Amino acid sequence: MAAKKTVLTVLTSVGLLAATACSSSSNGNGETVKPERLTTTTAPGTSEVDRVTWALPYGEPTTLDPAKVGDYSPQTVEANLCDTLTRMNADFSLSPGLAEKVTWSNDRTLVLDLRPGVKFWDGSSMTPEDVVYSLERQRDPKAQALYGNYLAAVTSIKVTGPHQVTLRTKEFDQTLPKALSTSFGAVNKKAYTEKAGPAYGTAKGGLMCTGPFRLDSWKPGSDITLERNDSYWDAELEPKVRQVEFKFITNNNTLTSALLSGEVDGAYELPPSSATALAKAGNGTVHLGPSTQNVLLIPGSAESPAADRRVLDALSLVIDREALIKNVFGGNATTLKSLVPPLTWRGDKAAGQFDAAYAALPDVPEPDAEKAKKLVARAGPVPRPLVAAIPAGDQRSLQAMTFIQAAAEKIGVDIRIRQLQPTEMSSLFYDPSVRKSLDLVLTFGYVGMPDPASYVAESVTPRGLFNWTNYNNPEVTRLLDQARTASDPAASAKAYAEAQALFTPTTPAVFLATTHERMFMNKRISGAPTSFAYMGMPWAAHLGGTGK
Repeated sequence: MAAKKTVLTVLTSVGLLAATACSSSSNGNGETVKPERLTTTTAPGTSEVDRVTWALPYGEPTTLDPAKVGDYSPQTVEANLCDTLTRMNADFSLSPGLAEKVTWSNDRTLVLDLRPGVKFWDGSSMTPEDVVYSLERQRDPKAQALYGNYLAAVTSIKVTGPHQVTLRTKEFDQTLPKALSTSFGAVNKKAYTEKAGPAYGTAKGGLMCTGPFRLDSWKPGSDITLERNDSYWDAELEPKVRQVEFKFITNNNTLTSALLSGEVDGAYELPPSSATALAKAGNGTVHLGPSTQNVLLIPGSAESPAADRRVLDALSLVIDREALIKNVFGGNATTLKSLVPPLTWRGDKAAGQFDAAYAALPDVPEPDAEKAKKLVARAGPVPRPLVAAIPAGDQRSLQAMTFIQAAAEKIGVDIRIRQLQPTEMSSLFYDPSVRKSLDLVLTFGYVGMPDPASYVAESVTPRGLFNWTNYNNPEVTRLLDQARTASDPAASAKAYAEAQALFTPTTPAVFLATTHERMFMNKRISGAPTSFAYMGMPWAAHLGGTGK
């Protein structure tokens, strides 16, 4: 690039769902949507609130360390504690965070101009050294961080001014500034983190960050309480809620009762059964928002009979997705044509290109059992029952997998459902030995930042963490690398679109649905975002009272 390019100016130039109040219409992708049902946020709360109680349907977090959070519960809490260098908005666009400006001064130099006057909860000032430490910690093996791969192209991270940090890279990497909006870009106090060691982010070790709330208490097995940070740097986002208490409620019936009684004020990731029961609740509202979540059925290994493309295509043909969405997700989902849902790129300058490429993909197949049987016959008899993994106790997964199991029976494919305990279910994503006895895994995944190429690369390139079947198309790999390293958003989108056209029909996966975000909120409060972007933004700081 010949001139400087301020990244956040580009990323915030496109709004999301600007016409959400429009009537129902076709979205051009072979799907009928009702945009008036989906919103990105709720009306601002206007008054102070002493305490809000929020449920975590996925249970107690295992950690709140920003370098290690990678699941629903920890991210729901941590997003309110540790501010990031860039900030995600409810529409999945980005804006400045702890860095006032993020600029590529040339194709190999990313400059972070830090916001002056920011303080940690203990009153000490955030320094460039804290920023360098937090980023370098992401690739320190001792930290066991999840996001060190974002630094793969980074050769150095150095303090270059009293309020400036500079990253030198091997090549331009359009993913990097976007990643700074995730927990990868969270800033921790160096001295505190080093002293806490491996206990950092636990109930014992605590945290030290700059966010709108501070960690007040963590009672293992019971609750986590956050206290308002009265010295918060962002005057436009000063919290109106003094305390937020998180309750670990994994039982659907218990959660529904707690929300109906007012014992709990709200919850994200509301189970479908709870959403149905709460649809006409007099004390609050079920809100639906756009999401980057995807529901996929994927083989556990290359050796499994399920990895045969013909078997996967047969399963795809026999599954009635519209019935699945209606019966399992209560209608609160949309069919999915590829790995990445469209919300992912809504905040991108080239969103129109991404949309056009997605619309050009083949339509979601209509159920065709006879054609599916022919594919199975060509593949040869499946030699044994296929073992499909789901998380134990998750009714949504069980219902979905039971639905798929019944469909597979129609074409002579026997599926046996195995429910895995949380630790084992989490391990299978990273440990091949856990997947040895599994043929299929039903996944409810999500894209955590507005960058489809980096997400897809983890599944369809040889180096990908979730490429369990050794899928390898050199042209796909080349195009995804091109999408990552192109400094022009249009060129990046073009490369991704070409890769998408290649991997969508060939990658070993059955694309089932993208679910809407479901959130319940008591009428006494308002302001919470309703989109899935809540996972990466200080959503509780938007809450306030309504006087109702």
